[in-house]
Amino acid sequence: MTNQFGAPGLGISRREFVAATGGIGTAALAGCTAPDGGEDVTNTTGTTATNTAQQSSLPTTSPPEVVDATEQGNKVTLKSVPAVHEPHPLETMGGPVELPRVWAFATEDGDPSVPGPIIRTVEGEDIEVVLDNTDGRRPHTVHFHGSQTTWENDGVPTSTGIKVPAGEKHTYQIPANVPGTHLYHCHYQTQRHIDMGMYGIFRVDPEGYEPADKEYFMTVKDWDSRLNRMMAGEDANYSPRTRDPDVFTINGKVAPRTLHPEHGSPLIVEQGDTVRVHYVNAGYTSHPLHIHNHRFERVAKDGGVIPEAARHEMDVTNVAPAERHTIEFEANADPGIYLMHCHKVNHVMNGNFYPGGMLTGVVYKEAMDTDIFGKLMEFAGYDA
Repeated sequence: MTNQFGAPGLGISRREFVAATGGIGTAALAGCTAPDGGEDVTNTTGTTATNTAQQSSLPTTSPPEVVDATEQGNKVTLKSVPAVHEPHPLETMGGPVELPRVWAFATEDGDPSVPGPIIRTVEGEDIEVVLDNTDGRRPHTVHFHGSQTTWENDGVPTSTGIKVPAGEKHTYQIPANVPGTHLYHCHYQTQRHIDMGMYGIFRVDPEGYEPADKEYFMTVKDWDSRLNRMMAGEDANYSPRTRDPDVFTINGKVAPRTLHPEHGSPLIVEQGDTVRVHYVNAGYTSHPLHIHNHRFERVAKDGGVIPEAARHEMDVTNVAPAERHTIEFEANADPGIYLMHCHKVNHVMNGNFYPGGMLTGVVYKEAMDTDIFGKLMEFAGYDA
C-alpha cells in the first residue's frame, strides 16, 4: 500500500489523509445509487471485472509508480506484461468499466501499470533504459519524446532497423538533455501498441528545480475498448480506421475511480498551496482540460518554458495528442471540491452515464470531513 495519496507526484501522506477525513470509509455499496442527475443505464464497454478475474490468470494493473532513476544508478528496466485493466471496477456511476487486455509497462521489480512507470531524472543525468522482452510474445521498442538521442536510440524500427523481438533485450541510451515533462511509448505497430497501454511519462527536472507545494502528473487517454476486447479473445472487431473511443481515462481511471485517493488521481491541496500539474495526452484526440473555480497559468509546453511575458490566466488548456502542458495555480478558492475534466463533455461519460470518464477533482484537505466527500468516496470504492 502506498504512503502517497492523490495523483502521482508530491501530495499528502496516508496519515494526513486519514486525519483530514476522520478515517472516513465506505458503507456497503450494495444498492448504492448514482449522484443526483445521473443517468444510470447499462454500460457496454466490456465484461465485469469480477467475471474476467475469475476466468483469467493475468495480473490486474496497479497505479503508476514514480521511478527516480538517479536513485538506481541511472538505469531503468522496462518490460511489457499482459494484464487486465480496470478503469472503474464497481457498479457505481456507469461501472464497471474494464479493458480486459492491456500490454502494461512494468519495471524489473514493479507491478504492471497503465500508464507505465513515471521515469524521473535530472538534467545532465543520462539514463540507460533496458527493454526486457525476454518473456514477451511480440516485438516492441521504446521511443522517448523530448530527448535528443543518437539515431540508433530513437526507438523507431522503420528508420533505425532496431526492434526488440520476443525473447530478447535491448538497451537504449537516453540523454537527459531536454528538461521538462515528456512522453515515452512503444513505436512498433504504434497505432495498436499505444492503444494497448504501452505509454508513460518521462520527466527531466532542470538544474536547480524548485518543486511546488503540491506537484502532480496526469496522463489523459481515449480508448476504443473494441481493440482490448478483441485482443482478449472476446467477440469484437476493431480497425484503427474506424476507431471510435468509448473509454476516457485520467492516469488510467475513469470517474468516480479517479477520485479514489490510492487508485485514482485527485488533486489534493491545502489552502494557500502553489500547485503544479503536468498534463500529458497519450491519446489520439485533443482534450480541453478545465479546472473549476481556479485560474492557472501554463508555464511550460513540450519541454519548453513559456516566457513570463507570454503567460496569462486561464481555466482551460487544450492538450493535443502527444503534447505536454505544465500549469500552475494557487489553491485560493473557498475550500471545497472542484472538478477537473475534459470539456468535450461526451468524454465525461461511462457508456451512456454522466458524469464519469475523464473527470477528477481539486480536493481541499479542509473539505475532506464533509458528507459529500464521504459520498464520493463510496462511489469511488475507498475504504479507510
